Amino acid sequence: MNASLRIVLAHDLLERRTDSHPWTQSDAGSAGLPDFGDNIDQMTFEQILEMDDDEDERDFSKSIVFGFFEQAEATFKKMDASLENRDLASLSALGHFLKGSSATLGLTKVKDSCEKIQHYGANKDETGTKDVPDNDLCLERIGKTMVPLKHDYSEAESILKRFYHE
Repeated sequence: MNASLRIVLAHDLLERRTDSHPWTQSDAGSAGLPDFGDNIDQMTFEQILEMDDDEDERDFSKSIVFGFFEQAEATFKKMDASLENRDLASLSALGHFLKGSSATLGLTKVKDSCEKIQHYGANKDETGTKDVPDNDLCLERIGKTMVPLKHDYSEAESILKRFYHE
Protein backbone atom coordinates (compact mmCIF):
# COMPACT_ATOMS: atom_id res chain seq x y z
CA MET A 1 0.00 0.00 0.00
CA ASN A 2 1.50 3.35 -0.95
CA ALA A 3 2.15 6.11 1.57
CA SER A 4 -0.68 8.37 0.43
CA LEU A 5 -3.25 5.60 0.69
CA ARG A 6 -2.08 4.61 4.19
CA ILE A 7 -2.38 8.21 5.39
CA VAL A 8 -5.83 8.65 3.80
CA LEU A 9 -7.00 5.42 5.41
CA ALA A 10 -5.66 6.49 8.80
CA HIS A 11 -7.35 9.87 8.46
CA ASP A 12 -10.63 8.18 7.53
CA LEU A 13 -10.36 5.75 10.45
CA LEU A 14 -9.67 8.61 12.85
CA GLU A 15 -12.66 10.57 11.60
CA ARG A 16 -14.97 7.57 11.97
CA ARG A 17 -13.49 6.72 15.34
CA THR A 18 -13.94 10.22 16.76
CA ASP A 19 -17.43 10.49 15.29
CA SER A 20 -18.61 7.28 16.94
CA HIS A 21 -16.24 7.11 19.94
CA PRO A 22 -15.29 10.41 21.54
CA TRP A 23 -11.69 10.42 22.72
CA THR A 24 -11.24 9.43 26.32
CA GLN A 25 -7.83 8.99 27.82
CA SER A 26 -7.20 5.74 29.63
CA ASP A 27 -6.41 5.62 33.34
CA ALA A 28 -2.80 4.98 32.39
CA GLY A 29 -2.78 8.16 30.30
CA SER A 30 0.17 8.59 28.00
CA ALA A 31 2.82 7.40 30.42
CA GLY A 32 4.60 5.33 27.78
CA LEU A 33 5.02 8.19 25.32
CA PRO A 34 7.82 10.74 25.31
CA ASP A 35 7.13 14.43 25.63
CA PHE A 36 6.62 15.56 22.05
CA GLY A 37 6.64 19.22 23.03
CA ASP A 38 4.75 21.48 20.69
CA ASN A 39 5.92 19.62 17.57
CA ILE A 40 3.36 16.83 17.76
CA ASP A 41 -0.16 16.88 19.17
CA GLN A 42 -0.03 13.98 21.59
CA MET A 43 -3.76 13.25 21.56
CA THR A 44 -3.87 12.98 17.77
CA PHE A 45 -0.77 10.80 17.68
CA GLU A 46 -2.15 8.54 20.43
CA GLN A 47 -5.23 7.95 18.27
CA ILE A 48 -2.94 6.73 15.48
CA LEU A 49 -1.13 4.47 17.96
CA GLU A 50 -4.42 2.98 19.14
CA MET A 51 -4.87 1.50 15.67
CA ASP A 52 -1.82 -0.71 16.15
CA ASP A 53 -2.59 -4.39 16.69
CA ASP A 54 0.65 -4.97 18.58
CA GLU A 55 1.85 -2.22 20.91
CA ASP A 56 5.37 -3.64 20.92
CA GLU A 57 5.80 -3.73 17.14
CA ARG A 58 3.53 -0.81 16.16
CA ASP A 59 3.62 -1.92 12.51
CA PHE A 60 0.50 -0.03 11.41
CA SER A 61 1.36 3.36 12.89
CA LYS A 62 5.00 3.01 11.88
CA SER A 63 4.00 2.38 8.26
CA ILE A 64 1.83 5.50 8.31
CA VAL A 65 4.53 7.67 9.86
CA PHE A 66 7.34 6.46 7.62
CA GLY A 67 5.05 6.70 4.59
CA PHE A 68 4.44 10.30 5.57
CA PHE A 69 8.21 10.91 5.68
CA GLU A 70 8.52 9.67 2.09
CA GLN A 71 5.52 11.74 1.03
CA ALA A 72 6.80 14.89 2.74
CA GLU A 73 10.27 14.62 1.19
CA ALA A 74 8.77 14.21 -2.29
CA THR A 75 6.39 17.12 -1.67
CA PHE A 76 9.26 19.37 -0.51
CA LYS A 77 11.06 18.68 -3.79
CA LYS A 78 7.92 19.59 -5.72
CA MET A 79 7.49 22.73 -3.62
CA ASP A 80 11.08 23.78 -4.27
CA ALA A 81 10.58 23.28 -8.02
CA SER A 82 7.25 25.12 -7.96
CA LEU A 83 8.84 28.00 -6.07
CA GLU A 84 11.63 28.18 -8.62
CA ASN A 85 9.03 28.11 -11.42
CA ARG A 86 6.95 30.74 -9.62
CA ASP A 87 3.90 28.46 -9.75
CA LEU A 88 1.61 29.77 -7.02
CA ALA A 89 -1.29 27.45 -7.85
CA SER A 90 0.92 24.39 -7.52
CA LEU A 91 2.38 25.68 -4.25
CA SER A 92 -1.11 26.22 -2.87
CA ALA A 93 -2.16 22.68 -3.85
CA LEU A 94 1.02 21.14 -2.41
CA GLY A 95 0.60 23.11 0.81
CA HIS A 96 -2.98 21.89 1.09
CA PHE A 97 -1.94 18.30 0.39
CA LEU A 98 0.84 18.23 3.00
CA LYS A 99 -1.32 20.12 5.50
CA GLY A 100 -3.85 17.29 5.50
CA SER A 101 -1.42 14.44 5.98
CA SER A 102 0.59 16.28 8.64
CA ALA A 103 -2.63 17.10 10.52
CA THR A 104 -3.58 13.41 10.49
CA LEU A 105 -0.38 12.63 12.41
CA GLY A 106 -0.66 15.63 14.70
CA LEU A 107 2.36 17.49 13.31
CA THR A 108 0.99 20.87 14.30
CA LYS A 109 3.89 23.13 13.31
CA VAL A 110 4.22 21.44 9.92
CA LYS A 111 0.47 21.69 9.38
CA ASP A 112 0.45 25.40 10.28
CA SER A 113 3.27 26.24 7.86
CA CYS A 114 1.62 24.23 5.09
CA GLU A 115 -1.62 26.11 5.64
CA LYS A 116 0.23 29.41 5.24
CA ILE A 117 1.79 28.17 1.99
CA GLN A 118 -1.65 27.10 0.79
CA HIS A 119 -2.99 30.60 1.47
CA TYR A 120 -0.01 32.46 -0.02
CA GLY A 121 -0.24 30.30 -3.13
CA ALA A 122 -3.86 31.39 -3.48
CA ASN A 123 -2.80 35.06 -3.27
CA LYS A 124 -4.09 35.43 0.27
CA ASP A 125 -2.50 36.51 3.54
CA GLU A 126 -1.30 33.86 5.99
CA THR A 127 -4.79 33.46 7.47
CA GLY A 128 -6.48 33.18 4.09
CA THR A 129 -8.81 36.09 4.83
CA LYS A 130 -7.32 38.95 2.80
CA ASP A 131 -6.40 39.08 -0.87
CA VAL A 132 -2.74 39.71 -1.70
CA PRO A 133 -2.63 40.40 -5.44
CA ASP A 134 1.19 40.76 -5.48
CA ASN A 135 2.61 37.45 -6.80
CA ASP A 136 6.18 38.44 -5.93
CA LEU A 137 5.20 39.13 -2.33
CA CYS A 138 3.36 35.80 -2.06
CA LEU A 139 6.34 33.91 -3.51
CA GLU A 140 8.66 35.69 -1.08
CA ARG A 141 6.41 34.74 1.84
CA ILE A 142 6.31 31.12 0.68
CA GLY A 143 10.10 31.05 0.43
CA LYS A 144 10.38 32.42 3.97
CA THR A 145 7.80 29.92 5.26
CA MET A 146 9.64 26.98 3.71
CA VAL A 147 12.58 27.51 6.09
CA PRO A 148 10.68 26.89 9.36
CA LEU A 149 8.53 24.27 7.62
CA LYS A 150 11.55 22.14 6.78
CA HIS A 151 13.08 22.76 10.21
CA ASP A 152 9.89 21.77 12.05
CA TYR A 153 9.51 18.73 9.81
CA SER A 154 13.08 17.69 10.58
CA GLU A 155 12.47 18.03 14.33
CA ALA A 156 9.25 15.99 14.16
CA GLU A 157 10.95 13.37 12.00
CA SER A 158 13.78 13.04 14.51
CA ILE A 159 11.36 12.71 17.44
CA LEU A 160 9.28 10.07 15.66
CA LYS A 161 12.30 8.08 14.48
CA ARG A 162 13.52 7.95 18.08
CA PHE A 163 10.04 6.87 19.18
CA TYR A 164 10.14 3.99 16.67
CA HIS A 165 13.80 3.20 17.53
CA GLU A 166 15.03 4.02 14.03
